[in-house]
Amino acid sequence: MCGRYNLTDSPVVRQLMEDVGMPLDMPEPRENIAPGGWGQIIWESGQGRALSEAMWSLLIEPKPDRPGYRPVPKYSTFNARSGNLGSGRLWKEPFTYHRAIIPASGFYEWQGEPGHKTRYYIQPVDQAIAFGGLYRQWQFGEERVMSYSIITLPPHPRFSHIHDKSIPLMLQPDDFDLWLDPSYTNTDAFQHLLKTCVPVDLRVESSHNYEYISAGF
Repeated sequence: MCGRYNLTDSPVVRQLMEDVGMPLDMPEPRENIAPGGWGQIIWESGQGRALSEAMWSLLIEPKPDRPGYRPVPKYSTFNARSGNLGSGRLWKEPFTYHRAIIPASGFYEWQGEPGHKTRYYIQPVDQAIAFGGLYRQWQFGEERVMSYSIITLPPHPRFSHIHDKSIPLMLQPDDFDLWLDPSYTNTDAFQHLLKTCVPVDLRVESSHNYEYISAGF
């Protein structure tokens, strides 16, 4: 996780923006946000919370042959494994100072052999997703560009038949204020969030069936 996610204009997304303290802001609906593409993040700008366009890859660089930006090809920084957040400057610094929320309606996973894969669409029951993530700001010439990564947790037994390597960090409203506060640098306070769990009931849809994964540790 996570290979793709989407964002719709819906009551649950509007409720998420209200819960995060931004009821007048609404993310732009997008059907298929992919690694290296552009999503939107919620972060603390110093003048209040902001909803900003950002590229999905923590490390980015200018494209060498044409205008625009791309993920740094040498590293995969779309997702940040929770076990790596406390080690190395790549993850430790943004985990300490630059945490973000990435709003989403649901996300996609694939299972099976190439050419015969089954696509699963996963979304919480009756709420939107607030992915826990990290961000960076880059200055390329006169242009400021933002980038982000989504934090992933170890695989969960109730989710492993969908994805056996990880499950994304999905924050709840009680987590929002502390998570977004850049002045709060004691990351020990977030360790309980980094234990694998299914925080809410999930609905899983594929081409041939529906199933529900109940919340719990």
